[in-house]
Amino acid sequence: MTGSVARALVLAAATAAVGGCRRATPIAVASASDGASAANGGSPGATPTQTAAPATAAPPTAAALPSKRYHRIDVHTHIGPDGIPRAVRLMNEWGIDGVVNLSGMYPGPPRNMLETQLAAAATSGGRIAVFMTPNFKLVRMGKGYGEAMAAELTAAKRLGARGLKITKGLGLGIPGPDGQHLLTVDDPGLDPLFERAGALGMPVAIHIGDPKAFWKPVSPENERWDELRVHPEWSFAGPGIPSWQQLYDAFERLGARHKKTTFIGVHFGNDPEDPDNVARMLDKYPNLFIDTAARVPEIGRHPQEKMRRFYAKYQSRVLFGTDTGIGADDADMMYGSNGAGVPTRADEIRFFTSTWRYFQTPDRQFESPTPIQGRWKIDGVGLPESVLRKIYFENAARVLRWRPPGT
Repeated sequence: MTGSVARALVLAAATAAVGGCRRATPIAVASASDGASAANGGSPGATPTQTAAPATAAPPTAAALPSKRYHRIDVHTHIGPDGIPRAVRLMNEWGIDGVVNLSGMYPGPPRNMLETQLAAAATSGGRIAVFMTPNFKLVRMGKGYGEAMAAELTAAKRLGARGLKITKGLGLGIPGPDGQHLLTVDDPGLDPLFERAGALGMPVAIHIGDPKAFWKPVSPENERWDELRVHPEWSFAGPGIPSWQQLYDAFERLGARHKKTTFIGVHFGNDPEDPDNVARMLDKYPNLFIDTAARVPEIGRHPQEKMRRFYAKYQSRVLFGTDTGIGADDADMMYGSNGAGVPTRADEIRFFTSTWRYFQTPDRQFESPTPIQGRWKIDGVGLPESVLRKIYFENAARVLRWRPPGT
């Protein structure tokens, strides 16, 4: 194995939760509180229990959280099998009808990980859908690995999986068949997998790259310094790592080659820093959708009117997502990104209230859902109800061909 591949593998393993996307092994988290009553319009509604956020949590204003109740599907979460009760609590409290667990893993022995995740999701009363993640160990078999992965996807569909999740390890850390070079995002050997996804009607949620600042030197001048100084291993700066643009170009070639497959570019189309480029991609590739997971801090930096126009034009192509990690232990909680300490109830309240405030109000210069992702403030877009209904719920129900009970 070459030195560059070895370094990429080490970085890919170490950065499994980088930039908001959790590692494939489902381990994640939930709130430190047993929670308050269900939300109206996504706000806590009634005053939370004794674990309410302190004054420093910047509780929302009345204007920030309208009482209108919207149906919501969160298309981007990561839930461990032991995290279902907490996931249901979060959904109830914050006004979310259903979620997609992207950490489904793959089916079959010896661990039967997908089967375990599907069985756990079933205990939610039908409110949690599960995506499969590929078994990239099959690449070691050499010729035919794409067909083998496609067969596993068919099995996953039969078991109840709704879609396919591709982690950012593709292109950054997974070795190719020769063990000397990285498997590229648009590797032709994977074509059977993506073609099968299209044939089965299973959308592909795909994470390519990470924040562009992660490719810049790790120093106080880096705008993601607060994250990188806590997690220096999240950096992709230095030799031996594909550039952000190389990864994105491969992503575009992949989508162009599989026109009958629906792709969901997670984290705002994998390029939240550049809405114009995301718009270009949406204009050019009708099979592309995007989610908003873990990128409200970034997209909230852009001019308010510009982003309103974006959502108006692409209102049928944007899916709501959070990238919440949910498991049994508070220490595993993640709301978009994490710092050195254990996340608190105040973090939870800020995360959801600032998220609703971004989409539902025209408020300016308020704290983002995840301040560690940057020291700037964000502006809300105050979307009209017709657009909110599509982004929060209708687009996901159509793409996933799934509706949570009671919606």
